[in-house]
Amino acid sequence: MIPRYTLPEMARLWSDEHKYDVWLKVELAVCEAQNKFGLIPQKSYHNILKKAGYDIAEIEEIERRVHHDVIAFFTSVGNKVGPDSRYIHFGLTSSDILDISLAVVLKDVNKLLFTAMKKLMGTIKRKAFKYKNTPMLGRTHGVVAEPITLGLKFALWYSELERNLERIKMAANGVEVGKISGAVGTYAHINPKVERYVCKKLGLKPPKISSQIIQRDRHAFYIGSLAVLASSIEKFATVIRSLSRTGINELEEPFALNQRGSSAMPHKKNPIVCERMCGLARLIRGNALTAMENITLWDERDISHSSNERVIFPSVTALTYYMLIKFNDVISGLVVNSDQMLSNIFNSGGIIASQRLLLLLANSGLSRDEVYDIIQRAAMLSHKTGKHFYDIIMCEPDILGYLNKDDIESAFDIGYYTRYVDDIFKRVFDK
Repeated sequence: MIPRYTLPEMARLWSDEHKYDVWLKVELAVCEAQNKFGLIPQKSYHNILKKAGYDIAEIEEIERRVHHDVIAFFTSVGNKVGPDSRYIHFGLTSSDILDISLAVVLKDVNKLLFTAMKKLMGTIKRKAFKYKNTPMLGRTHGVVAEPITLGLKFALWYSELERNLERIKMAANGVEVGKISGAVGTYAHINPKVERYVCKKLGLKPPKISSQIIQRDRHAFYIGSLAVLASSIEKFATVIRSLSRTGINELEEPFALNQRGSSAMPHKKNPIVCERMCGLARLIRGNALTAMENITLWDERDISHSSNERVIFPSVTALTYYMLIKFNDVISGLVVNSDQMLSNIFNSGGIIASQRLLLLLANSGLSRDEVYDIIQRAAMLSHKTGKHFYDIIMCEPDILGYLNKDDIESAFDIGYYTRYVDDIFKRVFDK
């Protein structure tokens, strides 16, 4: 997590100060539960509430000596509370604090992610309806195929984001889980009622069973789901990059008044934000592999996952949030060159009609292989000579013997190819 790609509201959630605030909140919630169940005297509990606090500089100094951040933390808290601090962290292990605190932070992180996802989906939906009937070339393998509309492309992205949202909701539900079950998950030194009480207070769910930790398959699925979302954004960004290339010029990233595209070539308007999306998605996918490797720990727990989780959770969530916000900016300000889109259709030489002509001829009695050879020969001649495909077709005796001029012209009608756009939009957007 670096400042360049970390927005302030996300940075705050992963700051050391917020981390210690959450740790203290958890410890005090445990004390509240212990007091409620008669395990901490009322006077001691009120003293803890009154005096509990921490000093970051002191925590850091203690950790340099003891090499244990949780011990350093509750030692600092204990120094402020005094003798009643013996009730703080009573019957707990470090992971009781770490894992439930991680869940608390992720719960707030998820609120940011869901808000940003829904905002991006709303922007893409508006663009889909705005450009619902704006024709453009469809392409497969980077090669001209048949006409689509720009609205269909946006509708496809919206539907993919819907699936991402459902996956991340499921994954978030899996990590918003807290445990307070002791050193090996047996509740040997703490009543299970404490776990239920604290989880309810913090808006979390207790697991059915845990070891010293919450099992990391939950977190692997969570980070993996964010990696899939990042990969979807990368895909959308790649489309914009492709359609902004010289010679295509159909879409452009927004370009600020004083923005510079190149240090060397003043004419450049590079799709830098979309390229950034692609680069950051690669990083998130790499962290997803680390999260999967964290599933395998020795026995009831080791700490081989602990060091990398200090990196991957802040990094993946911050980068995903950044991508959602910045890509929304791209879509909001996207420059759509609809005239160029139409021009590219006409400049394709008419080969968009090849399949329609193939089907018309096949319906006229010729075999599919015969028809394919005729149409392919005409298309290759159009490629080679630059002559319009329509003009070549109109000179093909093998075609004119089966199709009249009206039949042939109907194959080149753009509206034929996009006549089911309304039906597709109803499936995507009518809930």
